[in-house]
Amino acid sequence: MPRESGTTTRTTAPHPTAGVLVVGAGPTGLLLAGDLAEAGIDVTLLERRAPGISNLTRSLVVHARTLEQFDSRGLAEDVVATGHPVTSLQLFGDVRMDPTVLRTRYPYVLVTPQFEVERVLEERARKAGVTFAYGNEVTAVRQDADSVTATVRTADGATGEYRASYLVGTDGVHSGVRRALGLPFPGKAVIRSVVLADVRLAEPPSEPLVASAYGDAFALIAGFGDGWFRIVAWHRRRQADDRAPVDLAEVRELTRLAHGTDYGIQEARWMSRFHSDERQVPEYRVGRAFLAGDAAHVHSPAGGQGMNTGLQDAANLSWKLIEALRGRATDELLDTYHAERHPVGRAVLRSSGALIRFALLQTRAQRVAGVLVGQVVKRLPPVTRRAVAQVSGIGIAYRRGRGDHPLTGRRAPDIRLADGSRLYEALRGNRFVLITPAYETPELGGRDASRVAHGTWRGDRRTALLVRPDGYIAWATDTMDRAARADALATALLRWTGPAEQKPAAAAPAQG
Repeated sequence: MPRESGTTTRTTAPHPTAGVLVVGAGPTGLLLAGDLAEAGIDVTLLERRAPGISNLTRSLVVHARTLEQFDSRGLAEDVVATGHPVTSLQLFGDVRMDPTVLRTRYPYVLVTPQFEVERVLEERARKAGVTFAYGNEVTAVRQDADSVTATVRTADGATGEYRASYLVGTDGVHSGVRRALGLPFPGKAVIRSVVLADVRLAEPPSEPLVASAYGDAFALIAGFGDGWFRIVAWHRRRQADDRAPVDLAEVRELTRLAHGTDYGIQEARWMSRFHSDERQVPEYRVGRAFLAGDAAHVHSPAGGQGMNTGLQDAANLSWKLIEALRGRATDELLDTYHAERHPVGRAVLRSSGALIRFALLQTRAQRVAGVLVGQVVKRLPPVTRRAVAQVSGIGIAYRRGRGDHPLTGRRAPDIRLADGSRLYEALRGNRFVLITPAYETPELGGRDASRVAHGTWRGDRRTALLVRPDGYIAWATDTMDRAARADALATALLRWTGPAEQKPAAAAPAQG
């Protein structure tokens, strides 16, 4: 934020050390900060904005995998209560996405504005003890062997410093942390002058979420379930600057061109215009600093994957930072954050890009070809199921190592355990969960239930699974050799949960 001419720069003393500095109070930062604080980690959340959550939001859907992550934190019911579950999505023509085919407790897309998700996550973060520091813009980052320091500029022009063991930039597409780390953000704009509006409709569409493209116009309409509808509209030949004002006449016209009707748009509570880029940072980790969410990757809004991908970044990183700060993780574990999430970000760029290009086919021949492709896809259930699984996040898996069990790296479904509890309930509290046959009494090496919970299968399955706190399978075996099974489990526990007896690592000393 540039200072006015003549403003004197003031420097404040460094703030006391936090275990982790999180920069950016959007959904990604709030989930990450809440996870860390609930585990007893000292967290300071720096935010450039003034206090208060803005409802000028672009994101409007929460996918099934994100709801599962909320479930493992006891938040799913609160988030679901804010929105409107949609079980069938009309994409283009009669091509539909059917989330009911997903094997999950949440076989739908939840339509809810981003500010509602932020509200739930902020309440949790505050309750867990996160320190919020508003009006602080990060301008520089420096690191040493034991800590990372963020230099900030405050709203009144003063400068200050915050020091911690680790720093995570979740500060969006214009990330100050990314710039301070000197990382490029290669990519390009894929669509310009997208119009957003939350409106009331006199004659709403029969479907809760519909999209249509005709000629040079495209419009998506999604109902929030409370009488308000989000319209996302675009016209190929009308490329206004992002700062150009939007009025109801433009929203009505674009909707009418794409759908043949404007559904009786009556009023708007807000309107905005933006452009969409496809970009990804080459490294998600630089020493003790990490990037997540839009600070690391940004893509078209097609598929509604942006906020969801960022939340999955946070879920992947938070438990690894907790293990590191407790002295139970090596640098190798922290490196898996980039190794696992960078390919996911790249895949989302590709899939969302393909969706937006399909929607915006330019020539008549291309549009006819697109319709034909849609018809073919619609008649191939395995293809559509894979597409739904990918967009929802349910189908995302991490690469397994050579010789690992085929289940390694895959999302664990919400397994019903022998005692009647669910896996995602057992994961709460940042725990690993080991699932074995009922007859097996595994040796956990002194790790108590707060660290590794043990459950058993309801049926006669003999596979043993170690599930990570983020709901992915860290290790599995089918061998019936008792000695080999015990040795393999001991190795897996050491790799993923660290030594059985380990004191927490000392935090960097406070300054000031």
